[in-house]
Amino acid sequence: MAFELFIPKCTHTPAHELHFPSVERPLRINIEGPLVSIQRLLPNVTWHMETEAPDFPQKGGPALAKLTYETLYERSLDNETEDEVVIRDEYLGWVTESRPLAEIDYYGITFDHRVAPGDDDPDILQINIIETFVSSGPYADGLAYAKEWVRPSIGPEVHREGKVPAVPRCCQNRKGTTDRWRINQMVKLRDGKITVQEMGSPKKCPAVRTAAEK
Repeated sequence: MAFELFIPKCTHTPAHELHFPSVERPLRINIEGPLVSIQRLLPNVTWHMETEAPDFPQKGGPALAKLTYETLYERSLDNETEDEVVIRDEYLGWVTESRPLAEIDYYGITFDHRVAPGDDDPDILQINIIETFVSSGPYADGLAYAKEWVRPSIGPEVHREGKVPAVPRCCQNRKGTTDRWRINQMVKLRDGKITVQEMGSPKKCPAVRTAAEK
């Protein structure tokens, strides 16, 4: 049985403008987290890594994007137009102990919501899936991580309720000052507009463009 993607309410008063965003607002959204958590959300999706350069996107990518969209906006994607969710990039966190590299333990998907064609620097929303249930392996310290870096109170009881928590950047203690630069640069790299060498050093910038940038 699939778990529910759970995005807690914003801890700020008033709530941050992107937590939860207006459906009319163009936005580039990245959600990522441990594969063990994502597999609870999408138990019927297979993640086969037969090569170091697998097909893009992974089968679970569009499914995770759809689930995120429907949770954020509280509406079904099934009858929406094509620009509601456009897959732009994905991140594969390879298990370095695996030889050859044929296994991932971390996954992220980036998708556009109503972003205008040609806009290479849209506003972004970073969401991190928090693993607090496993007691062994690389994500066994998830509960300690949540207590240190996540503002909403999240513990293993959330998983016992059949939910997988995911927290927007505004409700994390990590500032994410380079999120917009990183996510938008990775999309340009995926599109072939820049090379790895041309990405440059990380730049600090707000997730939401200022009036001067617009």
